Amino acid sequence: MPRTATEAALPLQGHLRKKQKSNTSSPYLLSHLPFSRSTPSNVFGVGSQHPFSNYWTCAGGVPEVVGVLPSKDQADILVAKYFEVIDPVYPCIHRRTFYTNYERFWASSPAEKNKAEADMLALHYTVYALGTQFMSFPSYEERRPSSEFYASAANQALNIFSYLNRASLRCIVTMVLLTYFLMNDNHASDAYAWSGILLRQSYAMRLHRDPDVINSNANEVEKQVRRKLWQAVFFQDTFLTVILKLPPTATHSDVQPDSLVDELTLQEQGINIDNRMTVNTATRVENLMSISVIAPPDQTPANIPFHLIDPVVDREDVLYIKGMWKLGNLVQENLSSPLSLSLPLVSSPRQKTSIISSFRALYRSLPASLTVLDANVLSQQAITNPRSVRQNLFLNSNYYHCLMILQVSENEEANVECNIRGTLEAAHEAIWAFFKLHQIFEHEAGIWWVFQHRAFEEALTIARLLAVPPTAETNVQDALFAKCKADVVHLVEILRDSNRGNTEMQQTRLAVLQEAVERIIL
Repeated sequence: MPRTATEAALPLQGHLRKKQKSNTSSPYLLSHLPFSRSTPSNVFGVGSQHPFSNYWTCAGGVPEVVGVLPSKDQADILVAKYFEVIDPVYPCIHRRTFYTNYERFWASSPAEKNKAEADMLALHYTVYALGTQFMSFPSYEERRPSSEFYASAANQALNIFSYLNRASLRCIVTMVLLTYFLMNDNHASDAYAWSGILLRQSYAMRLHRDPDVINSNANEVEKQVRRKLWQAVFFQDTFLTVILKLPPTATHSDVQPDSLVDELTLQEQGINIDNRMTVNTATRVENLMSISVIAPPDQTPANIPFHLIDPVVDREDVLYIKGMWKLGNLVQENLSSPLSLSLPLVSSPRQKTSIISSFRALYRSLPASLTVLDANVLSQQAITNPRSVRQNLFLNSNYYHCLMILQVSENEEANVECNIRGTLEAAHEAIWAFFKLHQIFEHEAGIWWVFQHRAFEEALTIARLLAVPPTAETNVQDALFAKCKADVVHLVEILRDSNRGNTEMQQTRLAVLQEAVERIIL
C-alpha cells in the first residue's frame, strides 16, 4: 500500500479534537480523497508494474501458450484447489461443463492441443493461477512468481482470442476470476481497470438481459449459466466499488435473483438438463461455453471426477448466490453512488431506519446455514462441510460491513447522527468474520485481499469511534466497547505476526492501526 493510502487512512486528526461540519456519509469511514489528485497514483495496492509479465512472442499463438502447460498431475492439483477454495465463494463456473472440457483437452494429442480454443486455455490458466495462489508455499515471494506466470499465460490466451473485439462466456468467466487474482496479487488498481473492460464485454454479451427475454429458445442450463455469470459480474462490481468508494458500473439489468434455480429443481419441473442437449445456435448470442459446443450430442461425456454436480451442493450454491445477489441490489441502491461522491447516505433519520430494516429483513430471510455466527459451531461444520462455512464467512463479512457503513452514516443538516452502538455491533460481527476465517482457514485469510481490506477498514472505524471523548452513550465499562477495542488489538496482532501477503501492504496497515490504537481513549 503506497503512502497516499496511509494518508487516506488518517484524515480525522482534526475531527477527533473538534467535530467539523461535513457533507460526507461519515467522517469515521476510510477516505480515498487523495486519489482525486491529478498526479498518477494507484487506486489501491503497491504494484506499479504491468500485472502480466510478457514472456511471449508476436507469432507464437496458441502453440506457445500450450507449450508452458503444467503436467496433468500438477494441473489436477491446482484445479482441485480452485474448486476447494475459490469456487465456494464465487461459484461462477458450471462444474460439469468445465470438467468435461478439461478432461477432453488433456486427453487430446499434442497437435490437437495446439489447435485448442484460446478462450478455453485462458480459463484453464486462470484456474491454475488462482489455485497456485492458495497453495501452501513457505513464503509469499515463492508463491507469487508461479501464480503470476499462469496469469500471464491466461492474459496471452485472451490476447490471442482478441478479447477486446469479441467475447464468449468463457472469456467473461476468465476476466471475472482474473480480477480477483489481481486483487489478491496486490494489483487492485489494475483489477479495477480490468473490471471496466469486463463490464463492457458483459453488456455486449447481453448478460444483463434476462435470457427468457432475449433468447427464449435457449436451453435451461444455458440460461442458468448466463444468470449465474451476470450475478458474478454484478456482485464483483458492486462490492469492489464500495471498497474503493468509486461509482458502480453494473447498474442496468432486468435479470432477477429469483429467476436463478438449481438443476434439481429444473428436473422436478420436468425440464431436460441432459448436458448433450442441443442449442438453437441461429438465434442465440455467441456462447462458446455452451454445453452443445463443448460436449456435442454425438459424444458421451467422460466419466471423470466432479463430472456430475452434487444436487445438494448445487441447491446450496444457488441459495448463497441469490442471497449475495439481493444483498448486492440493496448495496447498489443505497450505498454505492453516494459513497462514490462522498455524499450522505440518507436524508432523514426515518430513511436511515428504513434502509437498515431492509438489510435486516434480507438477512433474516437467508438460509440458517448462512447466518450462523458462533465460531465453535462453524469450526465443527468446517470438518464436514467447509464449502458452506466459506460461504457463510464471505456473506457475513459483506453484510455486516455494509451494515456498519449504514450505522455510522451521518447527515448533520438532516439531523442524522452516527449510531455508535449500532456501528460497533456491526463492525464487531464484520471483523469477526475475518477472525473466523483466520482461525478456520488461516492460509486463505492471508490471501483474500477483499477480506483483509474490509477487516482493516472495520478496525479503523472502531478505533476512530473509540477515540471520541466519552458521552452519556459511551461508558468505558461497557462490554461492547471493551470487546471492540480488543478486536482492533487482535487485528494488529495478526498483522504483526503474519509472514504472508505483501509485506509493504501489511506494514502500512499495521502502522495505521497502531497509531489509531494509541488514540483510543475508551
